[in-house]
Amino acid sequence: MRALAECWPREEFVHQIETRLHERSARAVTNFAATLPPGDSDLAQQLTKDPYVFDFLALTDRRSERELETQLVTHVQKFLLELGQGFAFVGEQVRLEIGNDEFFADLLFYHLTLRCYVVIELKATAFDPGFLGRLGMYMAAVDDLLAVPGDKPTIGLLLCKTKNNVVAEYALRDYSAPIGVAEWKSAITNSLP
Repeated sequence: MRALAECWPREEFVHQIETRLHERSARAVTNFAATLPPGDSDLAQQLTKDPYVFDFLALTDRRSERELETQLVTHVQKFLLELGQGFAFVGEQVRLEIGNDEFFADLLFYHLTLRCYVVIELKATAFDPGFLGRLGMYMAAVDDLLAVPGDKPTIGLLLCKTKNNVVAEYALRDYSAPIGVAEWKSAITNSLP
């Protein structure tokens, strides 16, 4: 049982029941099985959720990606609990210099068990297949600029306000980098059927 393995306090255990973690776990649309070795792909898939529930945020109706990012960093401990065990926060708006141009990845984590970086891109809109190109570029840059020998390939996680699973599956089908696409919700009631 995950609660025992991760030593959840009672409050966290109750919260995960209320947010139906068992129904959200390993549900993100990914291409991990095609892009990662079998053991790593299984573990990476188990680490995903769909949707991610950020019920600790106080977002306005006109939420922006920057507002979402700022609040997630402000509540980084709760955000790490929602991501799951093994994630270490590296930074926000991480500067990546690519060909004399500057780019900024929204959030960067390192997963201690998988031994790889995880780039998280936040979108306050519906999934668009075009988002994958920028995320893929960030992942390649992190592999080249930050990863050290022994690190595994960077994983990308695109968190969108909504997504069409079929569109996401087609968009990821021939993508060679390991990417997951999931929704995020800012309230428990919005995330449950």
